[in-house]
Amino acid sequence: MAIDFSPTAGQKKLQKDVREFANNVLAPVVPQADAEPDPQRGFALTKEAYKEAYKSGIAMCMIPKEYGGGGLSNIDIVLAAEEICAVDPGFACTILCNGLGLMPVVWYGSEEQKERFLPAATSDPTGEYLSGWTASEPAGTPGGTANFDVPLPRPAGIGVIAVRDGDEYVLNGRKYWPSSPGWDAKGTNTSSVIVRTDPERGGTEGLSAIVVERETPGVTYGFISKMGHRLAANAEVVFDNARVPADNLLVGAEGNGDLVINRNFAWSGPVAGIAAVGVARAAYTSALAWAKTYTAGGPSPIIQYQNVGYILGDVGARIEACRYFCWKTAHYLDSHDNHAELIGAMCKVHCTELMFDTVYKCMQVVGVNSYDKKHLFEKYLREAACFPIYDGGNMGMQRRRVHGVIASPDFNPLALMEDEYVEFTKSMETIDTMPAHEMGG
Repeated sequence: MAIDFSPTAGQKKLQKDVREFANNVLAPVVPQADAEPDPQRGFALTKEAYKEAYKSGIAMCMIPKEYGGGGLSNIDIVLAAEEICAVDPGFACTILCNGLGLMPVVWYGSEEQKERFLPAATSDPTGEYLSGWTASEPAGTPGGTANFDVPLPRPAGIGVIAVRDGDEYVLNGRKYWPSSPGWDAKGTNTSSVIVRTDPERGGTEGLSAIVVERETPGVTYGFISKMGHRLAANAEVVFDNARVPADNLLVGAEGNGDLVINRNFAWSGPVAGIAAVGVARAAYTSALAWAKTYTAGGPSPIIQYQNVGYILGDVGARIEACRYFCWKTAHYLDSHDNHAELIGAMCKVHCTELMFDTVYKCMQVVGVNSYDKKHLFEKYLREAACFPIYDGGNMGMQRRRVHGVIASPDFNPLALMEDEYVEFTKSMETIDTMPAHEMGG
């Protein structure tokens, strides 16, 4: 039978090993790191756990084996990610961002660039190596990133400008929400940065991706304090005449930085979806255990009552459905050269929004006691609230990508069912980016 939802023996071992890491190494770190008000100190508290993740192969599991990485399939990554996210999705986000920072090198880098950046990422003797993904920009007028591909010249769209000066690019501008300022606010070891290399052309034509290395002069970082995902670090990055070697520009991404953004956020779609599943799983497990022991002053545990049993039954079904959607999406990535611009967005939107509501359903079962922080439901809700709005926001980018694909005259609505490759092109990007009256409509 070609369709098989049974994990292999190797995948079961992977799940078991990562679950043991999450429960025995990560879990003891979570309460203090999550409660730490200073985001830089909180992130620092995760360092030893991260080093263990690096040494065990988890941190660089997505990098191909020929460059020293784990070479895991996307299905394997999703299986492993759920186990970490059930304990803390913020920590998992740090690992995911290694992929968001380095997979563009895998996909768009020359062989020389791959040899220069990837083995260094997978062979750090300290186990502290971090990579970053630097695309989002601060809000303002103009500002923000949702309409990064609007077909208008500067200042619309991405605002960080990279001007060629001899053997270097000079970068100026600001980013907000990139994945990490590094352990010491001096940057990650490398970061794939989306820049505008041709400010006179529209967003779908003038963007590129360049690798910025740690402690590059002219780049400064600040930590962002967040309501959730506090074990992950996010940064404000300022580029002030920062000089980056021209040979750090990813050769396959020159003029195609927009496609890098869409491909990266499609690749991470099932990981974001399974992160939501992991958090909902933790909430479900807690709510079910509560319902089997708590009587609410009645004669028997509340699991014996229709309302509780039905709600938790629905919760369990939702979690199973979203888990398998993530598996399907990961399989699609594995089958189509890490392209899943349509199904990756669909998976991310559907799972993250349904799982947020699912966490709240669990809180309704537990009742007012779920508002007591000692029961962790407030943490589950804080974490779940992030999923629909991060990683290419559902309203800002993900739904627009779906809209662009399905509006194409050539779109086959049965393509995903038939495992058919759905190509994503520049012509699909600009939909929804401009009001009709500005387009002459």
